[in-house]
Amino acid sequence: MIPIAKPLIQNEEISAVTEVLRSGKLASGSKVKEFEERFADYCNTDFAVATNSGTSALHTALLAENITHNDEVIVPDFSFVATASSVLMCGAKPVFADINMDTYNIDYQNIEDLITSKTKAIICVHLFGNPCDMDKLIQIANEHDLAIIEDAAQAHGSKYHNKKAGSLGDAGCFSFYATKNMTTGEGGMITTSDPEVYEKAKKIIDHGQKGRYLHEILGYNYRMTDIAAAIGIEQLKKLDKFNSERQNNARRYNEKLNADGIIKPHPMDNCEHVYHQYAIRVTEDYSMSREELIEYLRNNEIITAVHYPSCISSQPLFNNKEPDNSTSNRLSKEILSLPVHPSVKENEIKFICDLINEA
Repeated sequence: MIPIAKPLIQNEEISAVTEVLRSGKLASGSKVKEFEERFADYCNTDFAVATNSGTSALHTALLAENITHNDEVIVPDFSFVATASSVLMCGAKPVFADINMDTYNIDYQNIEDLITSKTKAIICVHLFGNPCDMDKLIQIANEHDLAIIEDAAQAHGSKYHNKKAGSLGDAGCFSFYATKNMTTGEGGMITTSDPEVYEKAKKIIDHGQKGRYLHEILGYNYRMTDIAAAIGIEQLKKLDKFNSERQNNARRYNEKLNADGIIKPHPMDNCEHVYHQYAIRVTEDYSMSREELIEYLRNNEIITAVHYPSCISSQPLFNNKEPDNSTSNRLSKEILSLPVHPSVKENEIKFICDLINEA
């Protein structure tokens, strides 16, 4: 069986966790501080704040940017639900923008039509590890005095014009869930070069404390443990190698996939896609429906996934009139992720491509 994802936990991570367990210091401590410093250096930002999930990172970053009740935040309609639910967690309203069919990222041409006097921020998602067109987004944000929060949950190490994801907006948010390009099991990180955002985020994740038992603002228990941070430190050392292997696998797919009706991912020029997912489109010109292809590949012991089967705005949670985001709706019916993680072998990719080409 070829799985859609496979975390690579090796002896270095096991030894690091064992060291923490033997130390008896398991909660947020020196390992978290070290992980934050190393991750900030990696992303070329001044600061980083470790959290217990990517969702808590998004929530904290929004609060640190002073997003509150009755504010509006523009988000892409095609992403994981946390991109928008984190806005609700602030009491604000997510406003759903359509996406670009080539990059699968937010369509900057749609954003200006959605800006109102209540709009305070844009969340851009570097979906599947493919960076957004940040120059256009930054221009719009500057013209309208909006914050930009990068949802880089799937984009560890990706680059836009040689700048790392997480260093391009006012704050970047990462997830270290088990299937990501690097993992801590569960966990997240906020990156920023704004000292005010950093200081506020540090309080928010620790019950709003400035010092022990001095609670200045409403905060939460969003702290990362030293156990998770120990894994993260070792995974970060290997991230570039993991990403290189994903990129090599993506190149193999690009070379070998040639079926009519299958559309391959489309990175922008001067960007580095890190292929958290290798997501193809199965269009009506292909010989099978997407669901038939999923079943066909499963019968040949290949596991695929649909990221994502519906737009966020169509979820019952949001309980509002669904916007006419036709590109997002179409993509949700065509998208299909193929195994691209570092454990996938070259002969396995050839096998997958041969099946799709010959179907």
